Amino acid sequence: MVSYAQGIDALNQSLSELRNIDVSFEFFPPSTESMENTLWKSVDRLAPLKPKYMSVTYGANSGERDRTHSVVKKIQTETGVPTAPHLTCVDASETELREIAKDYWDSGVRRIVALRGDLPEGMEKPELYASDLVRILKDVADFDLSVAAYPEKHPDAPNDQFDLLNLKRKVEAGANEAITQFFFDTSVYLRFRDRAAAAGIDADIVPGILPVTNYQTLVRFAGMTNVHVPGWLHKMYDGLDKDDQATRNLLGANIAMEMVKVLAKEGVKHFHFYTLNRSELSYAICHMLGLRR
Repeated sequence: MVSYAQGIDALNQSLSELRNIDVSFEFFPPSTESMENTLWKSVDRLAPLKPKYMSVTYGANSGERDRTHSVVKKIQTETGVPTAPHLTCVDASETELREIAKDYWDSGVRRIVALRGDLPEGMEKPELYASDLVRILKDVADFDLSVAAYPEKHPDAPNDQFDLLNLKRKVEAGANEAITQFFFDTSVYLRFRDRAAAAGIDADIVPGILPVTNYQTLVRFAGMTNVHVPGWLHKMYDGLDKDDQATRNLLGANIAMEMVKVLAKEGVKHFHFYTLNRSELSYAICHMLGLRR
């Protein structure tokens, strides 16, 4: 039987592991008035938690690129939170990329999430890769650069080692942080972090956390991104009424919280939350981490 004193010691140890944690939040540019209202409500709620930065995804068409630019500048101007736009290189020339980067730097943006981007239909091999984009951005200005990492392998990579060496090339080109694809098996992340260290990758490997609000959407995302959804997670949602959003949110928050606790015990000090423009679950998890308004 655990004594009262042992219980208090365990609680204090758990809380100490959750101190000095950095968080960041990812949003996507809204395409409707309703989605825009949801986005700004979420930004307003999460900004007081003083995240390390907020990132905004980047679409392949010019209209969505413009929305990304607008959202990035508005977040940074109105909240004071450092904001990191995503920038992809498969749909822009080197000249265009340099112009975009210079505009961001002149606007006070100091971090960019540098990505290859999805290949347009019919394109088998891009002219530029993410490592090329990192070099271009570093040549324009001294940006802090985040890149993508894939604990379960990028869907286009032929094998795990090829994918890991690609990450190493991005870091050697100047990236100082890698944000992982979302995952649900913490051992997958920890093994990947160990393999990255063994390969000489010295950038911070930030776990990407997806608080599940919609199980069906999760399964679809996972199928597109080569993410394994464990059997235990499927069972948690089995038989649950699809209209019972309150219970689904409780499950999603609990899953993410348990992952964060495990990873914090393993020394992780920065978590990146894929918010899907919703604040509720990310806010609850950050409250558990001790982040307050």
